[in-house]
Order: sequence, then C-alpha cells, then structure tokens
Amino acid sequence: MANAKSNLKVLVVGGTGYIGRRIVSASLAQGYPTYVLQRPATEIGLDIEKLQMLLSFKKQGAHLVEGSFSDIQSLVDAVKQVDVVICTMSGVHFRSHNLLLQLKLVEAIKQAGNVKRFLPSEFGLDPARMGHALEPGRVTFDEKMVVRKAIEDANIPFTYVCGAGFAGYFAGNLSQMGTLVPPKDKVLIYGDGNTKVSFMDEDDIGSYTIKTIDDPRTLNKTLYLLPPENLLTQRQLVDIWENLVGKKLEKISLSKDDLLASMKGMDYAGQVGVGHFYHIFYEGSLTNFEIEEEGEEASKLYPEVKYTRMDEYLKIYA
Repeated sequence: MANAKSNLKVLVVGGTGYIGRRIVSASLAQGYPTYVLQRPATEIGLDIEKLQMLLSFKKQGAHLVEGSFSDIQSLVDAVKQVDVVICTMSGVHFRSHNLLLQLKLVEAIKQAGNVKRFLPSEFGLDPARMGHALEPGRVTFDEKMVVRKAIEDANIPFTYVCGAGFAGYFAGNLSQMGTLVPPKDKVLIYGDGNTKVSFMDEDDIGSYTIKTIDDPRTLNKTLYLLPPENLLTQRQLVDIWENLVGKKLEKISLSKDDLLASMKGMDYAGQVGVGHFYHIFYEGSLTNFEIEEEGEEASKLYPEVKYTRMDEYLKIYA
C-alpha cells in the first residue's frame, strides 16, 4: 500500500492502453486514489472493449473522470481533481501515434496550477540521448523532447520514466520483428547478438512508475528502468529459451547494413520500427550510458519491487 501519510490523487490519461492499464492497476494496488480519464460518449462510440476496461477499473475502486483533448476546459477540470498526472499515450506507429496531443495536457496542467508531478508518455528509449536517431523513427524522440521542453518551460514538476524494452514486444518473441511469439526453428540474431538490452515485464513498469510519484529523489529527474538481472544480450535471451524448451534453434546473423537495407520498400511504420530495433540491438541505446545526476535507477531505489526475471517471464510461452 502507499505510505499512510500520502493521499496523493493520481490521474492516468490513456488508462486503457498497453502501458496505461498496468499503471492504473499499480496505482490501485499501491493504495492511491486513482482517477482514469474517460473520453465522452461521442468519442468512445462503440468501442466496447475500451468501455468495459474502464468499467472494470471502476469496479476495482478507480474513479472515472470525463475529459476530451478537443475541450481544454474539460482537461483542466479533470486535472484540478488530482495531484499527479501520468500520461501513457501511444508513441508507436503501428498502433496510434499521438504524442504531441500531450501539449494540450501540459497547457491544462499549467492552467490548473495544482499538479505536484507530471509523468509524460515515455517508458522506452530516453529521447534526450537520441539526438542522432535515424529517420523516420526519430520523430518519436523529437516529439517527446518537444513535450519535455513545454513541461520544463511551464515549470511543471516532472519525472521521466525511461529505459525499458517491453517484454511483450522484445522478449516473448526472442526479439524477432513482425511476430509476438518465439520462433520454432530459426532465430534472427542482430549483429553478434551481444548488445545489452533492458527487458522488462510491463506490469513491473507500472509498479516502478507508481513508486516514483511521491519520491523526492526522482523529482525533476529521469527514472531509468535498468534492473541488473534483466540486462541481457539477445543471445542470452535465446539461451534462456533454448534451456526452457530443450531445443537448439538455428541462428542466422543479420548485419547492421542488411537490417538498414530492409527498410527500403517498407511502409512508414515498418521503417520506424526497424530504426528503433537498430538503436536498441546494434547501438545498445537502452544501456550504453552511465546514469549521472540527471537520473536514478529504479531497482536501486525500490529494491522491494520483485521484478520478473526473463527466465520466469518466458515460461508462459513454452
């Protein structure tokens, strides 16, 4: 449960999304009064899955608060009810990509004037370290930096949560592009397969995110999700899988040049994805830096979180 002295009210924007639903669950589990932004009926339409998820949050004790990005006053009214705002809007191009909508949320927080901390939609590669990123995928990082600048220019207290390779997208499939399940016979290895990647169960991302909201150590800093036992190379991940299933896979090495050449002829979302794979698996951009005064590492700050190791995570796929 949350610390007894803390009655921080938390608003999650994007609470029915892939990461958002984990953050709602973690906020409820850690005992915070939890609010979830619900779009008006005209915007939800017939999206029954989204509505039923919102109602399931309500059953668990969350409060649903109506608001729309086409009505700034509704966002101001929603924000005024809480102390902490967490946004989890999608930044991936094969789903929906709407990071710059957060500028309206920043404006609402600025107008409301009561928010003690804002956590914008981040969670993956640290955009402050991606100034060199490839086109067209760099748009994700550029837009996140635009949002950061708006937050900091408005003097809104913040925490940026970065550094996770989502296990559902990068571990369960042994980091294969275009699939979400492990290959049966052959596995594509990026380069020599020895670049360290931070793999993290998405539920743990939720837990660490909520841990940080009332922690002065992470105020106006970046929280990096780099738990040491989950800093694995792709080859180590494949080894874990082979030991689980008792079978060796044929390994096919893909050079950096061949990966980048594969972008030709792909649609926009595919090119963005390949660029991000390049930065993660060839450059090591999730792990190739030292954390200095700008940030903290989550598993060091919160050793009580028993994060899921990848040998345990992969069992469900076997």
